[in-house]
Amino acid sequence: MELDRERLLATFAEESGELLTEMEEILVSLEEHPDQERLRSIFRAAHSVKGAAGALGFSGMTDVAHVLEDVLETLLERRLPVSDEHVTLLLAAVDRLRELLRAVLEGRERPAEEDAGLVARLRDCCESLRRQESRRGVYARPEESAVEVGGRRGRTLRVDVEKLDRIAILTGELAIARTRLAQVLSTGTAEEAQEVHCEADRLHEELQEEVMRVRMVPVGPLFRQHLRTVRDLTRVERKWARLVLEGEDVEVDTALVEGLREPLLHLVRNAVDHGLETPEERRAAGKEACGTLVLRAFHEPGSLVVELSDDGRGLRYARLREKAHELGMDPGRMTVEELEELVFLPGLSTAEAVTEVSGRGVGMDVVRRSVEALRGLVSLHSEEGKGTTVTLRVPLTLASIQGFSVGVGEETYVLPLAAVRECLELPADRHGQSGAGLLSLRGRSLPYLRLREVLGVDGPVSARESVVVLGHGGSRAGLVVDALYGEGPCVLKPLGRLFRHLPGVSGSTILGSGRVGLVLDVPTLLRTAIRQRAAMG
Repeated sequence: MELDRERLLATFAEESGELLTEMEEILVSLEEHPDQERLRSIFRAAHSVKGAAGALGFSGMTDVAHVLEDVLETLLERRLPVSDEHVTLLLAAVDRLRELLRAVLEGRERPAEEDAGLVARLRDCCESLRRQESRRGVYARPEESAVEVGGRRGRTLRVDVEKLDRIAILTGELAIARTRLAQVLSTGTAEEAQEVHCEADRLHEELQEEVMRVRMVPVGPLFRQHLRTVRDLTRVERKWARLVLEGEDVEVDTALVEGLREPLLHLVRNAVDHGLETPEERRAAGKEACGTLVLRAFHEPGSLVVELSDDGRGLRYARLREKAHELGMDPGRMTVEELEELVFLPGLSTAEAVTEVSGRGVGMDVVRRSVEALRGLVSLHSEEGKGTTVTLRVPLTLASIQGFSVGVGEETYVLPLAAVRECLELPADRHGQSGAGLLSLRGRSLPYLRLREVLGVDGPVSARESVVVLGHGGSRAGLVVDALYGEGPCVLKPLGRLFRHLPGVSGSTILGSGRVGLVLDVPTLLRTAIRQRAAMG
């Protein structure tokens, strides 16, 4: 019975979470596109949440959902317009239901007194609506995609049955190929065995591709969450803004969706707080009073590109030059691109005052670190007075990479092939020297690190050492290793808890020999090399 209860709770958590996300998204869209079908969708979702909570005995959720349902029913029956105040109150009810859901899943239920204020406000709203005269023709005709919303979070995926059928077929064909290979190895020739092996290899690659497709989900649910973010922030900041979404059907690995959630939240908050002007400032500058944010996604070969652009004030380069001077830099010799890079420094902010939204200098630094953890890149382009565009480029999947294997002592390490620019032999006069250093590569200085020292690998130094030149963003550095083993596909595995904070390492993989190889964290290695170069003067 306990096991059944756990399964019921898991199903309840997943379905209720989806319904609450759906309600939130439709409520935000209801302000710009009011129609009966949207309101009915919210009502149905509230009714489902109430029924599920009641069946499991969660009285707190049931009470809030019930009075929320009353408000929605009154709006529907009397065909009353939904005002901004109504949407704000209904969103507060959704937020409270989400809090209550989190509480019951943690094994505690909040006292009813904590929800009494919200329940009273909802009842007052319901009574006020019942006193109003009903109106006809308030709602527009529903759009085709009006109710096709709803984001899904968590560790579950909904998979098209056709994809599962294809995986089942390939699995069956692989089983047949394995049986054939066993027979040929017993009675057949080497040529026949090679032929069967090639067929099995082809089936295995097809199966791998199908499994990777199963992990692909559209970015639309992730993007639509920020409609609520923009709505709430503009009310706090007393600004007007609209968020335009493009490329909602673009698909990406589900793990990337979770990884992009936090950096996108920081970017949207910064765009509203720092980027957009007040309606009065925009009119004075000859702009439309309502600002526009555009969040778009599209594919490039092997990558997902996410852009957030705004038509606000842009970066204030005079303030950035002041900050550069405070940091001991020479702003007169810095390019526009170097000034823009300052935005990503930890603790740096050009905001004149700290607000509850931003201004503490932690947002863009978090964005860069979060995206680099996904093996991605962040770039920024701004035009003062016209706006800013921030671009995130991340790989389509985190499950596998093309790796470049190198050796130090008896150990093998893997570098993402996309970060490897070239390889060269370490000059003889640097052989066996300890510590970091500088090389001259085609007239440019190249800082380098010894991987042996970074990771503390013991053993004698190889008679011939090589330098792998790594690049990430606009930075380059060299990594001195004992051996170069070449490239190949790698399936990534997370590090165990003991090794999760090991500097310079981002994951692990199983090598062709069956041993475990560590996957190196290129951005961290580059930052280390650049810091040591600066220390050397």
